[in-house]
Amino acid sequence: MAFGTSSGRFLTGLALTGFMLAAAGCQSGDNGILNLGLGKKDPTAPPPPQDPKVLASQLTAYCPRVTVRDGTAFFNTYANEVKKAKPKLKKTGDAAADAAAQAAADAAAATPPDDSARIIYQASISDVTRDCSRADGQLTMKIAVAGKIVPGAKFTPGTITMPIRTAVMHGTEVLYSQIHQYQVQVTDPSVATQFVFTDSNVVVPAPTAQDYQVYAGYDETAPKATTDKPRKTRRKKATATN
Repeated sequence: MAFGTSSGRFLTGLALTGFMLAAAGCQSGDNGILNLGLGKKDPTAPPPPQDPKVLASQLTAYCPRVTVRDGTAFFNTYANEVKKAKPKLKKTGDAAADAAAQAAADAAAATPPDDSARIIYQASISDVTRDCSRADGQLTMKIAVAGKIVPGAKFTPGTITMPIRTAVMHGTEVLYSQIHQYQVQVTDPSVATQFVFTDSNVVVPAPTAQDYQVYAGYDETAPKATTDKPRKTRRKKATATN
């Protein structure tokens, strides 16, 4: 029995030693039994694909698309209304009642008014497109903006003015930026009026890569067009001499 026990231990140790040697052979990078060649390069394998380069023909045909930024697709105008003065609250002598009345008045004053009744017209951009041409190292673009005008409650027939900005950028560099006070004649307040605005004077350096950004949209921060009236000059009266 003792011999059988020691013989079993010996065989177990021999099997464990063989397993460790086999594992060491598997972990050897070049001489292992299970080496599948993952660490070696196949000389017959094709080279990895390189970064695609823009061909001259593709760059010549490149015409940057126009984007309408968020918040610039709509433009609303409102009629000015005279703000009413806050009514003066009479003191009742009851501190709690006076405080409650004042709080109610302040809450009513803080509530924003309904602007829908003050709208003169609402304008929106529905589509944008462009056309490009090249000459003398410059890119000339024609940017078109299509949209509609919906009259509001305070609208009266006439000419309206919409501030439309067109811009071309290269990263953070502004290559072109122009605000246009575009006027449209609206005569029928019961239907929407379609319009198409075109900026044909966009000229920028010809791009060397397909990385220009073109924008079109309403710019409410633009100053309104004003008509400068000539100032009257007063002539000084000549002093009388005796």
